[in-house]
Formats: sequence, C-alpha cells, structure tokens
Amino acid sequence: MSLPTGLRRKLPLIILVLVCATPAFGPYLLWFFWKPAQYSNYGELVDAVVLPAVALEPLVPLPSATPAAGPAAVAGGGAPLSGTVPVPQDAPTLRGKWFLLIADGAECDARCERKIWQLRQLRTMQGKEMERVERVWLVDDRREPAARLHDPYAGTWVVRQPDAALLGALPVAKGAELRDHIWLVDPLGNLMMRYPPDADAARIRRDMTRLLKYSRIG
Repeated sequence: MSLPTGLRRKLPLIILVLVCATPAFGPYLLWFFWKPAQYSNYGELVDAVVLPAVALEPLVPLPSATPAAGPAAVAGGGAPLSGTVPVPQDAPTLRGKWFLLIADGAECDARCERKIWQLRQLRTMQGKEMERVERVWLVDDRREPAARLHDPYAGTWVVRQPDAALLGALPVAKGAELRDHIWLVDPLGNLMMRYPPDADAARIRRDMTRLLKYSRIG
C-alpha cells in the first residue's frame, strides 16, 4: 500500500522527531507498559534512609593507651563495654565506601558466624575492587565480641554500642528478625538493599560486582 505524497514527504521529519523524543519519553513508556519478569538485582531495594556516621572500631580491640581511672564499665553479662577501649579520633565511619552490614549478638552463634564469613568472602571476591568494600557488625547486645572470632575475621569493623535509632533504621522483612539479614550501605551512608535470611552469597556477589562496575563513588 502506497502512502499519500504529502505523508511520504513528511515521513523523514516524523521519524526524526520520534528518534529525538525517545530519550525523553522512552523511560515513561517502559515504566507504564513494560513489566519485567524479574529484576536483575538479588537484594531488595529499601526505602532510602541515611544512617548516622557512627564511628567504626576494629573487631580486635586496640590496647588501652592509659589505665582506666576507675572500675571498668561492664555489660550485663560481665564483658567490658567498648568505652574502656579508646577509639581513634580519625576512626572510619559509615561513609566513603560500600558497606556490607549485619547485626547480631556478641557471642555469635553458628548462623551469625556464617554471615561474618560470607561478608569476608564477598569482599575478597571483588578482587582489585575489594578496597572499596568494608564489612560491619553491629553488636546488638552491646557486649564484647567473642575472642575466638578475632583471628579468622580480623579486618571486620564493629559498632560495639549501636544505639536504638541505628538498629531501628534497619528494615526487617515480614516474618524475619533483625539478625536474619545482610544490608548494603552506599558510600554516602544511604541504606540501599536488604538481603533475605540465609542469603545466597554468589548472588550478592553479582549485585556487588555490578554496583562497583558502574558506580563512580566509593
């Protein structure tokens, strides 16, 4: 079927206008009319929350610079709180890098240790990009982490006394608990993704690899 002469003359102009308009209107068309069967990321995107720039401490306690002036503060179970161990003034915070974050008790049962092991492996598997990633453990019972974890997981950062506001900012999936998840925090301190209980480390690694490839921050 042949087109009318007038339309044939205008056709190149119409095509040009459509091509130029695609960057502006294409995303809207995709948003409203194209629903992918599944998202490419494994982690669940969460509502944007900026976490406080809390100071991070090494898992292996630093030696005290001076003797304590009085009786050491102790947690309910008798373990010393981190107030008896000085934290350097230039201590890192939840800023500047990508952070894989968990919350769990100081004694750290088998499931907790599996998460800490996963965090260590996920960082190592990023190869030359591993320095852009750190792992953080929020000790939610505010006690001293078990000494048996020092050697195998040295390099893990901890927050020994996380406040309720920090722990409360971590979204928990329906039917799950705070200690079930791994979270991802971006270099600006934004809580970004939540991973399910007993998460598949290989799929988390793929998320991390993509983010580090395309991100220019951290």
